[in-house]
Amino acid sequence: MKVLLYTEGEELIKKSGLGKAIEHQIKALEDNNIAYTTDLHDDYDIVHINWYGPKSFDVAKKAKRNGKKVVYHAHSTEEDFKNSFIFSNQMAPFFKKWICRCYKLGDRIITPTPYSKRLLEGYGIKNITAISNGIDTEFFKKDEALGEQFRKKYNFKSDDKVIMAIGLYLERKGILDFVELAKRMPEYKFIWFGYTDLKLVPSKIKDAVETTLPNLIFAGYVEPPQIKSALCGADLYIFPTLEETEGIPILEACACKQKAIIRDIPVFEDWLVDGVNVYKAKDIDEFEVKIKKVLNGEFKDLTEEAYKVALDKDVKKVGKELIEVYKSLIP
Repeated sequence: MKVLLYTEGEELIKKSGLGKAIEHQIKALEDNNIAYTTDLHDDYDIVHINWYGPKSFDVAKKAKRNGKKVVYHAHSTEEDFKNSFIFSNQMAPFFKKWICRCYKLGDRIITPTPYSKRLLEGYGIKNITAISNGIDTEFFKKDEALGEQFRKKYNFKSDDKVIMAIGLYLERKGILDFVELAKRMPEYKFIWFGYTDLKLVPSKIKDAVETTLPNLIFAGYVEPPQIKSALCGADLYIFPTLEETEGIPILEACACKQKAIIRDIPVFEDWLVDGVNVYKAKDIDEFEVKIKKVLNGEFKDLTEEAYKVALDKDVKKVGKELIEVYKSLIP
């Protein structure tokens, strides 16, 4: 069995959660001694497609014509396309039609969570398997020395309470609430990791990112080692996202045993439980209340339970699930 991993627009997506998911797919294939290629001109038995661009669509159609099996990875839905780039809400219905056309070429569809599986089934998509994008717990793990490096790099004092978030500059990621929380709580430090070209987002997002506050930092895009360092050195990770198909940053926080408050949205219902392995907030007011309670030590520390979530979604375990999908397609 040989797998073609095809990723259209690799440069565009490599800094996103999708880029990390593709890295995990490569690791799964290598760990399980499955032959793979990224060269369209090589022979293969299965093509695994990670994006929904026109070239991907053509690759899938050609594979079907040549009797090859197609695995389409459904990382995107209409729901998480909304509230992102300029005109994304107006384009969302057309985006849905297009991704349905793409996904229906798959002999098997993989999507990260039971929640995204339910959404896709509502679109009329079939043959869907929910497999997490996974987390490399050998890399993302608690390291106090790295945490100290993070605080030194950004000039945080030992007694500063540092709240961090990770994501693109998109409304869907909750960036407006993050900035508002920084305004409401000047006694805490806020730092956001991630980047989007501000020409691509609505003016309200541009204005939020250009907000000048003494306790707010937009650190831009950083490589995974710096994310790990921040997760080890901050006092709290918050995930105010409004829509996800999974949300890899919360897995990274769980793996680093970082305290976390996430938005109470459907994607997290099946595996993250309020008061058990994370804390959840429905709106900005609840975020404000719970942030204070966590940082004041009024809430129980849930990081050990959160770490169990990360272990359950470790890339090795996820890789075996992925390999089973491949094997099921080859007689």
